[in-house]
Amino acid sequence: MWLYLAVLVGLFYLVRWYRERQVVSHLQDKYVFITGCDSGFGNLLARQLDVRGLRVLAACLTEKGAEQLRGQTSDRLEVVTLDVTKTESVAAAAQWVQERVGDRGLWGLVNNAGVMCPVPCTEFQRTEDSLTIFRVNLIGLIEVTMSLLPLVRRAQGRIVNVSSILGRIAFIGGVYSSSKYGVEAFSDILRRELKHFGVKISIIEPGSFRTGITDLKRSLESVQQSWEEAPVHIKEAYGQQYFDAACKRIRQGLLKCSTNLNLVTDCMEHALTSVHPRTRYSAGWDAQFFLIPLSYLPTSLADYILTPSQP
Repeated sequence: MWLYLAVLVGLFYLVRWYRERQVVSHLQDKYVFITGCDSGFGNLLARQLDVRGLRVLAACLTEKGAEQLRGQTSDRLEVVTLDVTKTESVAAAAQWVQERVGDRGLWGLVNNAGVMCPVPCTEFQRTEDSLTIFRVNLIGLIEVTMSLLPLVRRAQGRIVNVSSILGRIAFIGGVYSSSKYGVEAFSDILRRELKHFGVKISIIEPGSFRTGITDLKRSLESVQQSWEEAPVHIKEAYGQQYFDAACKRIRQGLLKCSTNLNLVTDCMEHALTSVHPRTRYSAGWDAQFFLIPLSYLPTSLADYILTPSQP
């Protein structure tokens, strides 16, 4: 019995391996629009796809980021500045994309732009920071998608939404995790609605990686600022000892972040170029071998493992 089961499992993975190796034809004629290309995953993906021969349309938040990307890529790649929190900026970028893709439509949309404001715990999160996180990570993603969806539908293309492993199992960053849960829900609903149009939607769920939003110095400064600006009654309730322990956990977590961003961008590239892309890609050893399995455990057991001990 076990032998038959092992054979069936082996055949399943063999068939999946074969299907996933099939590559879309005429990649050099296909346009891909990527948000958040100033640094991190978006920047690396833009350069990676440019080398692959695709026609990359990269969106950067700043002109400085745009100029740096232009200097690292071929003449095929084009750059536009985009602030996903501003409707007029999204509309202008959508018009810019339309002018370039024309009747061919947009083969790929990669919603990569994201922000995170680390805090010791959710109660320390400032309202303005919470709103910024939702505006960039979720509302901006939705607005960009809705603006470019007719072009993607015309090409029967792909939408790749960057979520997080925290969108599957949340244990830190209450507001950030909430925004990523929203990305997961929006992607699932849109995938089912657009299936009969031939549009395929994939979700990327990175684990812990060292990018601009997980920069150690900037993150610790954000944590310290949240403590200094917290109301007195919150500081008294948690205490200095709790804050110091939280800072230590955050520091240790950030130092363990992987620097191999290709683990994520390779998933993005596969979602854009494979004939049979996956619905979800979990990137990083911590995501694949710890957090994903943990998400299937009973909640009480997952809580026991993930809840930090009190100082």
